[in-house]
Amino acid sequence: MDLLVRTLAQIVPASAAATDAGRERLDTMTKPRGALGAVEGIAARLCGIAGHCPPPVPAPAAVAVFAGDHGVHARGVTPWPREVTAQMVANILDGGAVVNAFARQLEVTVRVVDVGVAATLAPRPGLVSRKVAPGTADMTVGPALTREQVVEAVEVGIEVAADLAAEGHRCLVSGDMGIANTTAAAALVCGFTGADPVSATGRGTGVDDETLDRKTAAVRRALELHGPDRTDALGVLAAFGGLEHAGIAGLVLGGAAAGVPVLLDGVNGGAAALAAAALAPDVLGYCLAGHRSTEPGHGLTLAYLGLPPVLDLAMRLGEGTGALLALPTLQAAARAMHDVATFDAAGVTDKNG
Repeated sequence: MDLLVRTLAQIVPASAAATDAGRERLDTMTKPRGALGAVEGIAARLCGIAGHCPPPVPAPAAVAVFAGDHGVHARGVTPWPREVTAQMVANILDGGAVVNAFARQLEVTVRVVDVGVAATLAPRPGLVSRKVAPGTADMTVGPALTREQVVEAVEVGIEVAADLAAEGHRCLVSGDMGIANTTAAAALVCGFTGADPVSATGRGTGVDDETLDRKTAAVRRALELHGPDRTDALGVLAAFGGLEHAGIAGLVLGGAAAGVPVLLDGVNGGAAALAAAALAPDVLGYCLAGHRSTEPGHGLTLAYLGLPPVLDLAMRLGEGTGALLALPTLQAAARAMHDVATFDAAGVTDKNG
């Protein structure tokens, strides 16, 4: 708990002065004002995160894939066996997952954080072994986690963020792996935003109508059982899990404390950001939403947090894949702030005088 308390104390608002300086520079660059659309907002936000203009290009970057299992799997919320979590972790460590392909293309480091896989994983390069528990309990019959487990998992995420930042990574990308984790994510979204389970629960890996009904019912049952208080972030995480959501929440907190942008992936990253923002609202100044997932709870989350997605490609894979595809946009936005001449420097007449 000491690490969490210290980290919360280190988080300060992103610099409004640097954000304004970024906007002013964008208006003097050799282009029509506003011509880069949403990219200009990204560039200004990166200035605010860095505390100066122009901001550093967010490279190198690292994606931290937090992995965990879920007791709610027993409710028949997915046709995928629970063992697939550990099997996919092995696939990522072998370099055979989509996240690996995208990361190789973008020269991004991949770390897998075992914060709650229901299997014993042998030490391997790229694996951070920080298991808090072998998965969560079933949230429909009791709390998924204890508060102590939540704090431990959050602090794992904080430490991962600090380590990656200390290694020189200038952007942290959230990733997740865990069969049934979109069920827990839907419950978290409802718990923090007040959304109805029908509106927040999606098909995840592509479940059929009958499975979706069971999934939605499980979320509703858990909400009725726990009656979550959205102002008690640790309590909401304890009620529903998962360990990977708590870990990603810690990544967000640690990234903000280190002054490093955190690029969020889909519904699981968004659900974790809800928890992080409930603990420290100023973290939102350090977060960017890489994309909008087709999971309905993700759209609700982004609207609630006020985070516009960089991309909208109808993706729903997880692993950090959608966020990774957005990374070049962040890097290009920062690069433009460094390289594009101003009207005065280039000797170009500005129609605005």
